[in-house]
Amino acid sequence: MTSTPAAISRPLPDLTTLRQAVDRGDTRPEAWRRRQLEAIANLIETHEQEILQALADDLGKPELEGMVEILALRQELKLCRRQLRRWMRPRRVAVPLAQQPGRAEVIREPLGCVLIIGPWNYPFHLTLQPLISALAAGNTAVVKPSEQAPATAALISRLLPLHLPGDVVQVVEGDGTMAAALIDQGYDHIFFTGGGAIGARVLAGAARHLTPVTLELGGKSPAVVLEGADLAVTARRLIWGKGLNAGQTCIAPDHLLVQDSIREGLLEALTQARRELYGDAPLQSPDLARIINPRQYERLERLLNGARAAGQVLIGGESDAANRRIAPTVLQVCDDHDPLMAEELFGPLLPLLSVASLEEAIARIRRQAKPLALYLFGGHAQEQQALLNGTSSGGVCFNDVVMQVGVPDLPFGGVGPSGMGRYHGEAGFRTFSHERSVLRRPFALDVRLRYPPYRVKRELLKRLLG
Repeated sequence: MTSTPAAISRPLPDLTTLRQAVDRGDTRPEAWRRRQLEAIANLIETHEQEILQALADDLGKPELEGMVEILALRQELKLCRRQLRRWMRPRRVAVPLAQQPGRAEVIREPLGCVLIIGPWNYPFHLTLQPLISALAAGNTAVVKPSEQAPATAALISRLLPLHLPGDVVQVVEGDGTMAAALIDQGYDHIFFTGGGAIGARVLAGAARHLTPVTLELGGKSPAVVLEGADLAVTARRLIWGKGLNAGQTCIAPDHLLVQDSIREGLLEALTQARRELYGDAPLQSPDLARIINPRQYERLERLLNGARAAGQVLIGGESDAANRRIAPTVLQVCDDHDPLMAEELFGPLLPLLSVASLEEAIARIRRQAKPLALYLFGGHAQEQQALLNGTSSGGVCFNDVVMQVGVPDLPFGGVGPSGMGRYHGEAGFRTFSHERSVLRRPFALDVRLRYPPYRVKRELLKRLLG
C-alpha cells in the first residue's frame, strides 16, 4: 500500500493491485468488459430509489431531474453494450506499395488504471458515466466522488464495492487534499469534471507524472436569439435550461444575446414561461432544486444583490437563504464589464444583452473564452452556418438548450478553457484506450534495394516512395 501523507485520513488505493489485472491481460476479453457493464447496470437498477434520495438530499433535486441522471447512464450502457464489439475490433490501414506485402492495423488497448474525479452538480451521473467508458475500454479505476455532495458520495462509496470487485474499481472519499494525493500517485489517465480553477491544478499535478488528462470544465455558454425564433418555445426552453438543477449545469445557457427588435417580445415570453413552469411563487415550486451549499448560495446572492441595487432585475429576483433557493431570474446587462459577465454563473441567473445583429453577437462571443456550449434560436440556415464558421465551442445546439448532451454518440467535451478531451459513446471508449499501431510483414520478398550498399537512384526512390 502506498504511504499516506499525514494530512490524509484514508489510505490511498493500491495501484499495484489495480494494474495487475490489466497487465495480465484479464481485462482485454470482451466477456470481462461486458461483466463490468452488467454490474453497473445492476447497481443502477437495484438501487434506483436510494440514488434519487441521495440526489434530493444533496441538491433538492426533483425526482424527474434525478431520473435524468439515471436514464443518461442507462442510455450510455445500452450504447456501449450494443457497439462494444465494433469498437474493440482492429481497424485495417492501407499499406503503401513500397511496404507490401504487409498488413497494418490499429488496435485499441486499455490504458491501465485510471482516476476519475467526479463533480457535485450531477454527482451520480457524471461520476459513473466516465467509469462506464473506462471499463468498456478494459481499464481498472479509482473513483473519487465530490465531497460537496456528501450523500451521493457516501452512496457511491457503499454501492460500487457491492457490485464491482476491489481489483477492478476502488472508491476513495475526501476533499481537495485527498484529490491532490491521488493525482500524485501517478495514473495512466485522469478524468476530471469540475471548474476551471481546480482543473488547472489537476493538470499541473498530472504534469509531474506526464499523466494524460481529460478535463470537462465549463464556461460562459451564450444563447443568441434572432428574429424568426418562435418566442414562446424559445422562452420555455431557456427558462427550463436555466432552471434545470437550479442552473448548476455546465452547459446551461449562461447569458442571452438578443436582437434588439425582439427584446421586448422575448421578455414577455420569458415572464409567461417562468410562470408556466414554476408558478407565481417559484421559490415554493417542488420542481426547483436548491443551491448546493451556503458558499455557492452566498456567491450568487452577492451578484443578485448587486443587480438589485443597480436596477437590473427584469424578471424574478426572488431568493430564500434559509432553503438556499433562487428563482430563475433575468437581468439586464449593458456590456462585458458587468460583474455578471466575469465568470460562469452556475446558478439560475440569466443576464441579457441586446445586440443589433448576428454579426455583433459573433463578435461578442469571440471576445470571450471559448465556451462549452453555444446556442442559437431563430435565424436561417445561412446564419446558422455563419455562427459555426465564426465561433468555436465545445458543442452547438440550434433552437434548444442542453439537449445535445442527450444524444449518446455525439462526442461531449470542451475546447480551450472549457475543457480538453471528449467522451460519450465511442469518443469515451477512445479516450480510455491506447490506439496501438501494428505492422505485420513476412520474411518473403525481401527487396535488397533498401539495404547498403545503396545503389538505388534518387529518381527511382522518388517514384517508389514519393
